[in-house]
Amino acid sequence: MRLVKEFAIATALTIAAGLSIASGHAHEVKIGDLEIIHPWSRQPLPAARVGAGFFVIANEGKTDDRLIKATAAISDNVQIHEMAMEDGVMKMKELTGGLVIPAGSTVELKPGSYHIMFMDLKERPVEGTAFEGTLTFEKAGTVSVTYEVEAPDAGMN
Repeated sequence: MRLVKEFAIATALTIAAGLSIASGHAHEVKIGDLEIIHPWSRQPLPAARVGAGFFVIANEGKTDDRLIKATAAISDNVQIHEMAMEDGVMKMKELTGGLVIPAGSTVELKPGSYHIMFMDLKERPVEGTAFEGTLTFEKAGTVSVTYEVEAPDAGMN
């Protein structure tokens, strides 16, 4: 009986570990000296025609790099944006020159700050699913990422 109980516990732990890897709340990808940590997006509100992508970029190298382009399966028009105070008003603007990732530093793309903007959505991402995209860096090159789709209010705290 003890052997059956131990086998059941081991099986349950194995399944739980597999599920936690599949849900991937700590997924990352490396390219050159850069590590892209946990790409995610929110499920857009029902009437929204845009979405946003977020992640952390750690530059472990000795030279700056620059995020210069992004793509996504859900949009043909993907832009690198920042939110910033301008004349006392929070405004969003495209970073046409890209986003510098300083050497030895970490840059977080998050709600209310830097982010990837998915314009004119071809399909609406749904919480609990994922979609593919790419990030292109001036020096490191292009890397594929998977955005996990979270709740519409994710990242609001």
